Amino acid sequence: MMLNTDIQSLGPAQFRSPLQHGGLAGVRFCQDGDRVLHDHGLAPAESAFRHHEAPMSFEVAGPRERLFFEPAKTTAGIVTCGGLCPGLNDVIRSLVMALHGRYQVTRTYGFRYGYQGLIPRHGHTPMILRPEALSGIHAFGGSILGTSRGPQDPAVMVDLLEEMSIDQLYVVGGDGTLRGAAEICEEIARRGLKKSVIGIPKTIDNDIQYIDKSFGFETAFAEAVKAVQSAHVESMGSLNGIGLVKLMGRDSGFITSYATLAGSAVNFALIPEVPFQLEGSRGLLEALRYQLARQKGAVIVVAEGAGQNLLPTDPNATDASGNRRMGDIGLFLKDRIAEFFQQRRIEITLKYIDPSYIIRSVPASPQDNVYCSRLAQNAVHAAMAGKTNMLVGRWHCSYVNLPLHLISHGRRKVDPHGELWQSVLEHTGQPAQLY
Repeated sequence: MMLNTDIQSLGPAQFRSPLQHGGLAGVRFCQDGDRVLHDHGLAPAESAFRHHEAPMSFEVAGPRERLFFEPAKTTAGIVTCGGLCPGLNDVIRSLVMALHGRYQVTRTYGFRYGYQGLIPRHGHTPMILRPEALSGIHAFGGSILGTSRGPQDPAVMVDLLEEMSIDQLYVVGGDGTLRGAAEICEEIARRGLKKSVIGIPKTIDNDIQYIDKSFGFETAFAEAVKAVQSAHVESMGSLNGIGLVKLMGRDSGFITSYATLAGSAVNFALIPEVPFQLEGSRGLLEALRYQLARQKGAVIVVAEGAGQNLLPTDPNATDASGNRRMGDIGLFLKDRIAEFFQQRRIEITLKYIDPSYIIRSVPASPQDNVYCSRLAQNAVHAAMAGKTNMLVGRWHCSYVNLPLHLISHGRRKVDPHGELWQSVLEHTGQPAQLY
């Protein structure tokens, strides 16, 4: 079944875009009919056309010639939610710069501490965001607006948007945050209001469907490589040294996979998509003992969501964002590895490294800085044209507009049979199955 990828609109766009004035005559405007194919392979497209069915595609993001909102009368709001991620300040700054500098929207508010900032009883006064006050924030990690986790009442949030005459709300967050944005859209539609809600997907795990990569991911895995390299140095510093690194990745092992490929000294990479066992002749512990016998040292990189079947956790327990509460696989492996070699009277030196909070709080890399800017600019273009209930992303290196409901169709994961994981196996030399 082909998914509906149409973008919702608030109504006819009646105002002429200012981008065609003021020395910007070279702007190329996009049409709503411009599309990017979901599957860039030729064979599936041929098959679809053969059956007289247009292949799945996404609307191209970018400036439109006609606007729904009159810039001088428009008020915008920005909220950042969920955990920290490199690039949040870059997105905030770029949103304000695009609104103010390209569309002359002079009233932009920043809501503090995530969706709590849209609930008056929490007492978080909105910030007035101006370009001159944000000129240097991209050099710092975190979010100047702060964040929080957990849902809030959409009816109360829309009440505040109405009270403050907010026409556009830019929501920066992960899948839980974007589900909240969809609920805000439903409440806005129920009241018959004309407000645009645009999502900018944020997940350090790179696990949002139909997006090439999420912002902050490149910075995250680059920082993770530093931890992997430190683990390698530690493992080589003593006989039977083991460096164990736990990285982020609840359901998807992208950070672990890329850090392994870039780290150049990893012997075992463990990700949520590929189950493994500890015991048995082909389990991880025996494979590790063989590695130490051969090279007198080993480096293991494990994603936080890997091996959860080995841990005594409550499958129904959830965190504030509604995500399944996981056990600590890093500490679990640390204890089990130490116990395994102690029982066999093999002396090891095990160093455990968990750089999670360091990784997610650093400033964005130059590559991520540019990516954040492009996402924010395209979000503003969409909102000004009257589009809503959507998020911006990049697909096959093209920026696209995606309906918010697509986030409910699962998470993006590493394919155990795909090229990326096969590259990891070749790089580490580990067995394809640790059973």
